[in-house]
Amino acid sequence: MNEEDAPRSSTQALPVGEVVGSGHPGSERSDGEFPGRGGEKAPETAAKPDPRPARQSRPIRRVPRPRMTGLLDSPVRNLTVGVIYTILVMIGATVAYMAVGWSFRDALYMVIITIYTVGFGEVRPINTPALNVITIALIMLGCTGIIFLTGALVQFITLSQLNKVMGLKRMNSQIDQLKGHVVVCGFGRLGNALAKTLSASSAGFVVLEYNESRAEEAREQGYLCIHGDATTEAALIAAGIMRANALATVLSNDALNVFITLSARALNPALSIVARGERASTESKLIQAGADKVVLPTHIGAERAAELLLYQESARFIDGLERSHGFQRVLHNFGMELEVVTAAPQSPAVYMTVAAIERQAKGAFFIVQINRRDGDVHTAPPADTVIGEGDGVVLIGRPNRASILTSLFEAQQRLGPRG
Repeated sequence: MNEEDAPRSSTQALPVGEVVGSGHPGSERSDGEFPGRGGEKAPETAAKPDPRPARQSRPIRRVPRPRMTGLLDSPVRNLTVGVIYTILVMIGATVAYMAVGWSFRDALYMVIITIYTVGFGEVRPINTPALNVITIALIMLGCTGIIFLTGALVQFITLSQLNKVMGLKRMNSQIDQLKGHVVVCGFGRLGNALAKTLSASSAGFVVLEYNESRAEEAREQGYLCIHGDATTEAALIAAGIMRANALATVLSNDALNVFITLSARALNPALSIVARGERASTESKLIQAGADKVVLPTHIGAERAAELLLYQESARFIDGLERSHGFQRVLHNFGMELEVVTAAPQSPAVYMTVAAIERQAKGAFFIVQINRRDGDVHTAPPADTVIGEGDGVVLIGRPNRASILTSLFEAQQRLGPRG
């Protein structure tokens, strides 16, 4: 149950029923004073009611990073240390015997039969204090090194299997102790990126992955992972779905995402569910199945590429916003959107000040940046800033601003609202 390549998208808390990337927020909002410069009242709009009962979002518990390795879980390191230590002792003892007059052959032979405790006779008589000291040190250090090396070799051969059994038991015990966590279904590229983000924020989560190699990869990265089919209730229950606060199903198969959403909603009606959709037609199915939010990676990626191509002068500004903890997701929560328009020649907006434009907009939007035709960029422009022909205007406004923008900017090449 792997996912295909998909653009990365960080999700924040969205209103119930909202589809990320569709550009149509699905939450109700009260009309009132718009946070513009003049404090005007926004035009009243009828909010479409959500037929489903609203579920209160519950916070995700923060937990320490799961410990997946033990004290002796690195047999390769122990074996390497043992080999290096034994070789150093052998070299030191051989040089010491040669320093008191022995040949290289006799010294090496004496060292080998001593540290391996073979029990053969001495090559030469040990009849001087120097030879006594060298031999005693060789017996103590050499035998200790061989004992350690033998133990490391046994560990290298057997501990991998023991570790697998004990590691699974330890992991299952940690999963049983989780509460208020996130269940991530799928560990492809999108699931991997999601797991990294959750881990960086110390959020408790469990990965459900059907492919054994990907499940092993998740465990190697230190994540709690269950090798199982997320479409089965047994796997969801094993992941602690009854105690979880949220579930993210990020498979590349829309049908499987719908099925997982149905199963998870039936097992835990209070669960917050975020589902991935490949086709736009799947949005409504996922919402009907019980998903609270739907992420459309293809739509988000295409929309972002269009913005970079059409409005390169605003790319740096928008990139900064997207890095600021999901700024545009927060805008959706307040029923607002970010948009870039161009002041067409002979349009009413040309030679008007920012304050005059916002007064005519009557609270439908406010201007946050102006990109001049000569390349100059003015962020948070003063109220007396004048708009020129061909200037790009970055604004934040309500979804019902289209007619006002047309009348002011005649934006025939206007980029649609960022969803």
